[in-house]
Amino acid sequence: MKRRNLSAIFVLIAVLCLSGCDRIMETYGRISGDFTPPAPVAPVFAVNTMLAVQGPIQDYLALTGDIIASSTVDTFSDTAGRVSRVYVNVGSTVRRGDPVVAVDPSRPGMEFVQSIVRAPVAGTIVALPAQLGMTISPAVPLARIAGAGGLEIRLFVAERFISRITMNQICEITLDAWPGHVFRGAIREISPTVDPVSRTMEIRVAVDNPGDLLKAGMFAKVQIIVEQRENIVKIPISGTVNRFGEQIIFVVDNSDPEGPVARRRYIVPGIQIDGVLEIREGLAPNEEVVIRGQALLDDGSRINIVDRLTPFN
Repeated sequence: MKRRNLSAIFVLIAVLCLSGCDRIMETYGRISGDFTPPAPVAPVFAVNTMLAVQGPIQDYLALTGDIIASSTVDTFSDTAGRVSRVYVNVGSTVRRGDPVVAVDPSRPGMEFVQSIVRAPVAGTIVALPAQLGMTISPAVPLARIAGAGGLEIRLFVAERFISRITMNQICEITLDAWPGHVFRGAIREISPTVDPVSRTMEIRVAVDNPGDLLKAGMFAKVQIIVEQRENIVKIPISGTVNRFGEQIIFVVDNSDPEGPVARRRYIVPGIQIDGVLEIREGLAPNEEVVIRGQALLDDGSRINIVDRLTPFN
Protein backbone atom coordinates (compact mmCIF):
# COMPACT_ATOMS: atom_id res chain seq x y z
CA MET A 1 0.00 0.00 0.00
CA LYS A 2 2.83 2.36 0.92
CA ARG A 3 4.65 1.50 -2.31
CA ARG A 4 1.56 2.44 -4.37
CA ASN A 5 1.27 5.79 -2.60
CA LEU A 6 4.97 6.47 -3.15
CA SER A 7 4.63 5.66 -6.86
CA ALA A 8 1.70 8.06 -7.22
CA ILE A 9 3.67 10.81 -5.47
CA PHE A 10 6.67 10.28 -7.79
CA VAL A 11 4.42 10.49 -10.90
CA LEU A 12 2.85 13.73 -9.67
CA ILE A 13 6.24 15.27 -8.97
CA ALA A 14 7.41 14.31 -12.47
CA VAL A 15 4.39 15.94 -14.10
CA LEU A 16 4.87 19.14 -12.12
CA CYS A 17 8.53 19.23 -13.05
CA LEU A 18 7.83 18.78 -16.74
CA SER A 19 5.14 21.51 -16.62
CA GLY A 20 7.52 23.79 -14.80
CA CYS A 21 10.21 23.12 -17.40
CA ASP A 22 7.84 24.08 -20.20
CA ARG A 23 7.04 27.35 -18.48
CA ILE A 24 10.72 28.00 -17.83
CA MET A 25 11.54 27.37 -21.49
CA GLU A 26 8.71 29.66 -22.60
CA THR A 27 9.91 32.41 -20.26
CA TYR A 28 13.48 31.94 -21.50
CA GLY A 29 12.28 32.15 -25.10
CA ARG A 30 10.47 35.42 -24.43
CA ILE A 31 13.61 36.90 -22.81
CA SER A 32 15.99 35.72 -25.52
CA GLY A 33 13.64 36.68 -28.39
CA ASP A 34 13.44 33.15 -29.81
CA PHE A 35 9.77 32.60 -28.72
CA THR A 36 7.07 32.92 -31.41
CA PRO A 37 3.56 33.34 -29.95
CA PRO A 38 0.74 31.38 -31.67
CA ALA A 39 -1.24 33.29 -34.31
CA PRO A 40 -4.57 34.64 -32.99
CA VAL A 41 -7.67 32.85 -34.26
CA ALA A 42 -10.06 35.14 -36.16
CA PRO A 43 -13.58 35.14 -34.65
CA VAL A 44 -16.42 33.70 -36.72
CA PHE A 45 -19.80 35.42 -36.39
CA ALA A 46 -23.09 33.52 -36.67
CA VAL A 47 -25.49 35.33 -39.02
CA ASN A 48 -28.75 34.96 -40.94
CA THR A 49 -28.95 36.09 -44.56
CA MET A 50 -31.50 36.83 -47.27
CA LEU A 51 -31.32 37.55 -50.99
CA ALA A 52 -32.07 41.11 -52.10
CA VAL A 53 -35.37 41.23 -54.00
CA GLN A 54 -36.30 43.25 -57.08
CA GLY A 55 -39.95 44.31 -57.23
CA PRO A 56 -42.49 47.04 -56.41
CA ILE A 57 -42.82 49.08 -53.24
CA GLN A 58 -45.73 51.25 -52.14
CA ASP A 59 -45.90 54.22 -49.81
CA TYR A 60 -49.31 54.81 -48.27
CA LEU A 61 -51.36 56.69 -45.70
CA ALA A 62 -53.28 54.52 -43.24
CA LEU A 63 -56.72 55.86 -42.30
CA THR A 64 -59.98 54.53 -40.90
CA GLY A 65 -63.57 55.46 -41.64
CA ASP A 66 -67.17 54.36 -42.00
CA ILE A 67 -68.79 52.90 -45.09
CA ILE A 68 -71.76 54.96 -46.20
CA ALA A 69 -74.15 54.95 -49.14
CA SER A 70 -72.94 57.21 -51.91
CA SER A 71 -76.39 58.84 -52.13
CA THR A 72 -79.34 58.78 -49.74
CA VAL A 73 -82.79 60.31 -50.01
CA ASP A 74 -85.24 60.88 -47.16
CA THR A 75 -88.93 60.23 -47.80
CA PHE A 76 -91.56 62.64 -46.40
CA SER A 77 -95.34 62.75 -46.28
CA ASP A 78 -97.30 65.63 -47.84
CA THR A 79 -99.84 65.57 -45.02
CA ALA A 80 -99.85 65.23 -41.26
CA GLY A 81 -101.55 62.24 -39.70
CA ARG A 82 -101.09 58.77 -38.28
CA VAL A 83 -99.03 56.01 -39.85
CA SER A 84 -101.59 53.35 -40.73
CA ARG A 85 -99.39 50.96 -42.67
CA VAL A 86 -95.71 50.32 -43.37
CA TYR A 87 -95.00 48.50 -46.63
CA VAL A 88 -91.25 47.98 -46.30
CA ASN A 89 -88.54 46.91 -43.87
CA VAL A 90 -84.94 47.99 -43.38
CA GLY A 91 -83.00 46.33 -46.20
CA SER A 92 -85.95 46.16 -48.59
CA THR A 93 -85.23 47.02 -52.22
CA VAL A 94 -87.68 49.46 -53.79
CA ARG A 95 -88.23 50.95 -57.21
CA ARG A 96 -89.20 54.52 -57.82
CA GLY A 97 -92.91 54.92 -57.08
CA ASP A 98 -93.24 51.84 -54.85
CA PRO A 99 -95.41 52.41 -51.72
CA VAL A 100 -93.42 52.92 -48.54
CA VAL A 101 -95.84 54.17 -45.88
CA ALA A 102 -99.59 54.91 -45.68
CA VAL A 103 -100.64 57.99 -43.66
CA ASP A 104 -104.21 58.50 -42.41
CA PRO A 105 -104.93 62.25 -42.13
CA SER A 106 -108.35 61.71 -40.50
CA ARG A 107 -109.33 63.69 -37.40
CA PRO A 108 -112.07 63.05 -34.84
CA GLY A 109 -115.41 63.43 -36.62
CA MET A 110 -113.72 63.68 -40.01
CA GLU A 111 -112.52 60.92 -42.32
CA PHE A 112 -110.08 61.37 -45.18
CA VAL A 113 -108.59 59.07 -47.77
CA GLN A 114 -105.26 57.60 -46.76
CA SER A 115 -102.22 59.20 -48.32
CA ILE A 116 -99.68 56.79 -49.79
CA VAL A 117 -96.05 57.89 -49.48
CA ARG A 118 -94.02 56.48 -52.37
CA ALA A 119 -90.31 56.01 -52.94
CA PRO A 120 -88.84 59.01 -54.76
CA VAL A 121 -85.87 56.98 -56.05
CA ALA A 122 -84.92 53.37 -56.54
CA GLY A 123 -82.63 51.84 -53.96
CA THR A 124 -82.46 50.12 -50.58
CA ILE A 125 -84.19 51.10 -47.33
CA VAL A 126 -81.38 51.83 -44.88
CA ALA A 127 -83.43 53.55 -42.14
CA LEU A 128 -87.11 53.42 -41.26
CA PRO A 129 -88.14 55.92 -38.58
CA ALA A 130 -91.82 55.43 -39.39
CA GLN A 131 -93.59 53.08 -36.97
CA LEU A 132 -97.16 51.85 -37.17
CA GLY A 133 -99.52 54.11 -35.22
CA MET A 134 -97.15 57.04 -34.75
CA THR A 135 -98.31 60.58 -35.54
CA ILE A 136 -96.19 62.44 -38.05
CA SER A 137 -95.96 65.82 -39.72
CA PRO A 138 -94.63 66.75 -43.18
CA ALA A 139 -91.28 67.64 -41.54
CA VAL A 140 -90.72 64.13 -40.16
CA PRO A 141 -88.73 61.71 -42.43
CA LEU A 142 -90.47 58.36 -42.79
CA ALA A 143 -87.76 56.35 -44.56
CA ARG A 144 -84.22 56.77 -45.86
CA ILE A 145 -83.36 55.22 -49.20
CA ALA A 146 -79.82 54.55 -50.36
CA GLY A 147 -79.62 55.00 -54.11
CA ALA A 148 -78.04 52.60 -56.55
CA GLY A 149 -74.83 54.64 -56.76
CA GLY A 150 -72.81 52.15 -54.67
CA LEU A 151 -70.90 52.59 -51.43
CA GLU A 152 -68.33 55.14 -50.24
CA ILE A 153 -65.96 55.44 -47.31
CA ARG A 154 -65.83 58.78 -45.52
CA LEU A 155 -62.33 59.63 -44.30
CA PHE A 156 -60.69 62.59 -42.60
CA VAL A 157 -57.09 63.42 -43.52
CA ALA A 158 -54.84 65.37 -41.15
CA GLU A 159 -53.73 68.76 -42.46
CA ARG A 160 -50.06 67.75 -42.71
CA PHE A 161 -50.92 65.02 -45.25
CA ILE A 162 -53.18 67.10 -47.52
CA SER A 163 -50.40 67.70 -50.07
CA ARG A 164 -50.18 63.94 -50.67
CA ILE A 165 -53.85 63.51 -51.56
CA THR A 166 -55.09 63.70 -55.16
CA MET A 167 -58.15 62.58 -57.07
CA ASN A 168 -58.35 58.96 -58.29
CA GLN A 169 -55.62 57.68 -55.97
CA ILE A 170 -55.91 53.92 -55.56
CA CYS A 171 -56.93 52.61 -52.14
CA GLU A 172 -56.77 49.17 -50.51
CA ILE A 173 -59.54 48.47 -47.99
CA THR A 174 -59.70 45.80 -45.28
CA LEU A 175 -62.40 45.07 -42.70
CA ASP A 176 -62.52 43.03 -39.51
CA ALA A 177 -65.79 41.58 -40.81
CA TRP A 178 -63.99 39.99 -43.78
CA PRO A 179 -60.47 39.00 -42.64
CA GLY A 180 -58.14 38.17 -45.50
CA HIS A 181 -60.18 40.09 -48.08
CA VAL A 182 -58.68 43.20 -49.71
CA PHE A 183 -61.21 45.47 -51.44
CA ARG A 184 -60.25 48.11 -53.99
CA GLY A 185 -61.32 51.70 -54.24
CA ALA A 186 -60.30 55.16 -55.38
CA ILE A 187 -60.66 58.73 -54.15
CA ARG A 188 -63.67 60.30 -55.82
CA GLU A 189 -64.30 63.43 -53.76
CA ILE A 190 -62.05 65.87 -51.88
CA SER A 191 -63.46 68.61 -49.67
CA PRO A 192 -62.43 72.13 -50.76
CA THR A 193 -62.04 73.26 -47.14
CA VAL A 194 -60.31 72.18 -43.94
CA ASP A 195 -62.17 71.95 -40.65
CA PRO A 196 -60.64 74.71 -38.50
CA VAL A 197 -61.39 72.81 -35.28
CA SER A 198 -60.05 69.33 -36.08
CA ARG A 199 -57.59 70.49 -38.78
CA THR A 200 -58.71 67.68 -41.05
CA MET A 201 -60.05 67.49 -44.59
CA GLU A 202 -62.88 65.18 -45.57
CA ILE A 203 -62.48 62.87 -48.55
CA ARG A 204 -64.73 60.18 -50.05
CA VAL A 205 -63.46 56.87 -51.41
CA ALA A 206 -65.63 54.93 -53.85
CA VAL A 207 -65.25 51.23 -53.08
CA ASP A 208 -65.89 48.17 -55.22
CA ASN A 209 -68.32 45.75 -53.61
CA PRO A 210 -68.13 42.36 -55.36
CA GLY A 211 -70.68 39.93 -53.99
CA ASP A 212 -72.35 42.67 -51.92
CA LEU A 213 -70.10 41.79 -48.97
CA LEU A 214 -69.87 45.40 -47.79
CA LYS A 215 -72.70 47.10 -45.96
CA ALA A 216 -73.30 50.72 -45.05
CA GLY A 217 -72.24 51.34 -41.46
CA MET A 218 -69.23 48.98 -41.48
CA PHE A 219 -65.87 50.18 -40.13
CA ALA A 220 -63.08 50.08 -42.70
CA LYS A 221 -59.27 50.39 -42.67
CA VAL A 222 -57.99 52.20 -45.74
CA GLN A 223 -54.50 52.46 -47.22
CA ILE A 224 -54.26 55.34 -49.70
CA ILE A 225 -51.39 54.59 -52.11
CA VAL A 226 -49.54 57.91 -52.37
CA GLU A 227 -46.42 56.62 -54.13
CA GLN A 228 -45.56 53.43 -55.98
CA ARG A 229 -42.29 52.36 -57.58
CA GLU A 230 -41.60 49.34 -59.75
CA ASN A 231 -38.49 47.14 -60.16
CA ILE A 232 -36.57 48.51 -57.20
CA VAL A 233 -34.13 46.59 -54.98
CA LYS A 234 -35.44 46.03 -51.46
CA ILE A 235 -34.35 44.31 -48.25
CA PRO A 236 -35.62 44.13 -44.66
CA ILE A 237 -34.78 47.30 -42.74
CA SER A 238 -33.23 45.04 -40.09
CA GLY A 239 -30.34 44.39 -42.49
CA THR A 240 -28.98 47.95 -42.24
CA VAL A 241 -26.52 49.37 -39.71
CA ASN A 242 -26.09 53.06 -38.94
CA ARG A 243 -22.46 53.99 -38.27
CA PHE A 244 -21.19 57.53 -38.00
CA GLY A 245 -24.30 58.90 -39.68
CA GLU A 246 -24.13 56.57 -42.69
CA GLN A 247 -26.24 53.52 -43.45
CA ILE A 248 -24.34 50.39 -44.41
CA ILE A 249 -25.10 46.76 -45.12
CA PHE A 250 -22.98 43.61 -45.25
CA VAL A 251 -23.11 41.28 -48.23
CA VAL A 252 -21.78 37.72 -48.32
CA ASP A 253 -18.52 37.06 -50.21
CA ASN A 254 -18.06 33.37 -51.01
CA SER A 255 -14.82 33.76 -52.97
CA ASP A 256 -12.55 33.04 -49.96
CA PRO A 257 -11.57 29.32 -49.90
CA GLU A 258 -11.53 29.34 -46.10
CA GLY A 259 -15.21 30.25 -45.90
CA PRO A 260 -17.66 33.13 -46.40
CA VAL A 261 -16.77 36.63 -45.29
CA ALA A 262 -18.81 39.81 -44.90
CA ARG A 263 -18.17 42.80 -47.18
CA ARG A 264 -19.25 46.28 -46.13
CA ARG A 265 -21.38 48.33 -48.54
CA TYR A 266 -22.46 51.94 -48.27
CA ILE A 267 -26.02 52.40 -49.51
CA VAL A 268 -28.43 55.15 -50.53
CA PRO A 269 -31.80 54.28 -48.92
CA GLY A 270 -35.21 55.14 -50.40
CA ILE A 271 -38.77 54.47 -49.26
CA GLN A 272 -39.19 52.58 -46.00
CA ILE A 273 -42.59 50.89 -45.51
CA ASP A 274 -43.66 48.13 -43.11
CA GLY A 275 -40.10 47.05 -42.35
CA VAL A 276 -39.04 46.99 -46.02
CA LEU A 277 -36.39 49.39 -47.32
CA GLU A 278 -35.74 50.47 -50.89
CA ILE A 279 -32.03 50.49 -51.81
CA ARG A 280 -31.40 53.10 -54.50
CA GLU A 281 -27.64 52.61 -54.70
CA GLY A 282 -25.11 50.12 -53.34
CA LEU A 283 -26.86 46.78 -53.87
CA ALA A 284 -27.88 44.61 -56.82
CA PRO A 285 -30.79 42.14 -57.03
CA ASN A 286 -30.16 38.61 -55.70
CA GLU A 287 -27.08 39.58 -53.70
CA GLU A 288 -26.97 37.81 -50.34
CA VAL A 289 -27.33 40.28 -47.45
CA VAL A 290 -26.72 39.73 -43.74
CA ILE A 291 -29.94 40.67 -41.93
CA ARG A 292 -29.23 39.30 -38.44
CA GLY A 293 -26.01 39.26 -36.47
CA GLN A 294 -24.37 42.14 -38.34
CA ALA A 295 -23.99 44.52 -35.38
CA LEU A 296 -20.38 43.47 -34.67
CA LEU A 297 -19.29 42.82 -38.23
CA ASP A 298 -16.60 44.73 -40.09
CA ASP A 299 -15.30 44.52 -43.63
CA GLY A 300 -13.74 41.07 -44.08
CA SER A 301 -15.22 39.48 -40.94
CA ARG A 302 -15.60 35.73 -41.17
CA ILE A 303 -19.17 34.53 -40.86
CA ASN A 304 -21.06 31.30 -40.33
CA ILE A 305 -24.43 31.39 -42.10
CA VAL A 306 -26.82 29.73 -39.68
CA ASP A 307 -29.95 30.25 -41.77
CA ARG A 308 -30.78 31.58 -45.22
CA LEU A 309 -34.22 33.15 -44.90
CA THR A 310 -36.81 33.03 -47.66
CA PRO A 311 -36.97 36.31 -49.65
CA PHE A 312 -40.25 38.23 -49.37
CA ASN A 313 -42.37 39.33 -52.34
